[in-house]
Amino acid sequence: MVTPHKTFIIAELSANHNHSFEVAVQTIKAAKQAGADAIKLQTYTADTITLDCDNEYFQITHGSIWDGTTLYKLYQQAYTPWEWHKELFDVAQQEGLVCFSSPFDTTAVDFLETLNCPIYKIASFEIHDIPLIEYVASKGKPIIMSIGIATLPEIEEAIAACRGVGNNDITILACTSSYPAPVDQANILRIPDIASRFGVKAGLSDHTMGGTVAVAAVALGARVIEKHFILDRSIGGPDASFSMNTQEFAEMVQHIRLVEQALGTADYELSENSKKSRWAARSLFVCEDMKEGDSINPINVRSIRPGHGLHPRYLPQVLGKKVKHAIQKGTPLSWDMLY
Repeated sequence: MVTPHKTFIIAELSANHNHSFEVAVQTIKAAKQAGADAIKLQTYTADTITLDCDNEYFQITHGSIWDGTTLYKLYQQAYTPWEWHKELFDVAQQEGLVCFSSPFDTTAVDFLETLNCPIYKIASFEIHDIPLIEYVASKGKPIIMSIGIATLPEIEEAIAACRGVGNNDITILACTSSYPAPVDQANILRIPDIASRFGVKAGLSDHTMGGTVAVAAVALGARVIEKHFILDRSIGGPDASFSMNTQEFAEMVQHIRLVEQALGTADYELSENSKKSRWAARSLFVCEDMKEGDSINPINVRSIRPGHGLHPRYLPQVLGKKVKHAIQKGTPLSWDMLY
């Protein structure tokens, strides 16, 4: 799904349906209109991802936008019902979007396999779950992994887990697991380093506000961009505050596509337009009326625009030479005028 010359742009649905199936469908259609290549779901239930427990270990108290609740209650609010999945996959296919998901346990993987899920995404907080990564990778599908909380050895371990089961179609997304993420913590210089260091495709799962960081990431070589997408932040929900609305997403996509065009190739051949513009390059011109036998000096022959005369490199050679005949000011200099 990741093509050599086009950034694969993913609209992350996450919890942005706010438990309305119709909103989920409208969001998929809006993502297509905004220029996304794919829509990504999350496949879990509160019971498959955590425990219904409210002791100190399960309280969210770490300075996030979700402080004050428990993990179980958050995921109860945020999950996408599994009974919606097939129809959402179908809607996406009808719209011409790739639809795939992040599974959070093996039962989710098994369920997604029944839907012929074409890609799997490992979320940042699952990067430590090596058995889950191995199980996902064993399905032989392209695998995308975010590294928002991973250390370098943990990234290496996750990649090795994929390769250990014969899956080399790996994309690693730089990510800052902060919601929203401060721009000065994006560290998108990791993107080219990820590609060269690990021999994988690289991209960005971006939680900063706006599209600037994502567009810059593409200029640095990102092959995949993932952004949370919502019809309108007024819908509310756990992820609404840091998600892009339709207009913002569409503007980001437009700018990414322009950057792709601008990147081009490392080619020094002149374009046709550049060739046409060479007429205005500097060259040697007669800048004062000259009589037969006059000597060339730095006043009567100069390097100026346009480019119809001798190349400026020849100025030292022509200085002191004499002209064979009278020459009017504004005439391009040529060798046959001199002796």
